[in-house]
Amino acid sequence: MNFFLETLKFIVLLVYYILESLVFLVVPGRKKNVSGEIVLITGAGSGIGRLLAVKFASLGATVVLWDINQEGLNGAVRQARENGAGRVHSYICDCSKRQDVYRVADQVKKEVGDVSILINNAGIVIGKRFLDSPDSLVEKTMEVNTMAHFWTYKAFLPAMIAANHGHLVSISSCAGLCGTSQASDYCASKFAAIGFAESIDMEMRTLRKAGVKTTIVCPYLMNTGMFDGVKSKWPHVLPILDPEYVAERIISAVRRNQEVLFIPRITYFLCFLKSFLPVKATVLIVDYLGILDIMNTFKGRPKKE
Repeated sequence: MNFFLETLKFIVLLVYYILESLVFLVVPGRKKNVSGEIVLITGAGSGIGRLLAVKFASLGATVVLWDINQEGLNGAVRQARENGAGRVHSYICDCSKRQDVYRVADQVKKEVGDVSILINNAGIVIGKRFLDSPDSLVEKTMEVNTMAHFWTYKAFLPAMIAANHGHLVSISSCAGLCGTSQASDYCASKFAAIGFAESIDMEMRTLRKAGVKTTIVCPYLMNTGMFDGVKSKWPHVLPILDPEYVAERIISAVRRNQEVLFIPRITYFLCFLKSFLPVKATVLIVDYLGILDIMNTFKGRPKKE
């Protein structure tokens, strides 16, 4: 194909894809049925992971719950069953340990079957300035928030590729879109999670595996306890998000095969501004919104959790 024809094809497709996305903004696409799918959720013992487990269970999916906390898992299993889960399975798994992920993944494949929707949700945060962050906790942040995604994909993606059917969901964060003070390791881990998920999406496209979908989720701070103490400077602009609302948006995005989900919607506009504004202007916006020093009041979950 010569340069002229390829350029013409590029322009036509570009216009088509833009118009298609605008249409879907007004008329949302049809939601796919997840009944009978095997949904594995990491960090399912609390917070957004538990809510997702309950909501997928209510839609008829088989849910597989991973967490490091047995008490949290028990509560999630109980809630899932109360919401109509026909099949719910729970496993203790330390997602920061590669061999633990592989071992429990093999157990899941034998006892439940091939996972068709994988939701990497487990995450931790230190909330200290970079030089005050212990090396061991920095490593743990990267292991849980980033490297665990590598190991779960290695474990479950081959079956999805073979069947040309599956969905990979990466719960990242707005912290993966813009760095902030007292969250260097957390931001780095979330930036990396986004880059990894985007790369796998591109690989699926080059392999012509159109049936393997990906969704990258970037929510702002949620009221789950993980960021206790943190407050929004302008809650009517950037509110601390209700986990129930976020879970509903994630479920909807997965069922509509939405590739990227930013919550709240103003995040799309802020990312657009960051892409071309001078750094000083970006810092001014971040400071005005109270994000620059938002971690100053961070407490996090009580140690017992």
